[in-house]
Amino acid sequence: MYYVYITTNKNNTTLYTGVSNTLERRMFEHIEKENPNSFTAKYNINKLVYYETFSRIKDAISAEKTIKGWKRDKKIKLIENMNPEWNDLFEE
Repeated sequence: MYYVYITTNKNNTTLYTGVSNTLERRMFEHIEKENPNSFTAKYNINKLVYYETFSRIKDAISAEKTIKGWKRDKKIKLIENMNPEWNDLFEE
């Protein structure tokens, strides 16, 4: 399985879209700030608010690129369709 995901900070002010073949491991990397110079570490982005699964990496990468090209309001609609309260899906 491959995942496209959107994470944010505790105030939901900054969004980050990524792709991974292991969502749990990737979230731990964000939470633990394994790369302290990364965008996600700099902005404390460690709250999973959206994800979708794909069976082929090619499809996941394509979806990631599509979402990254969207304006913020369209990303917010995508998130709120799945997660209207912006809960941390990783904790659930």
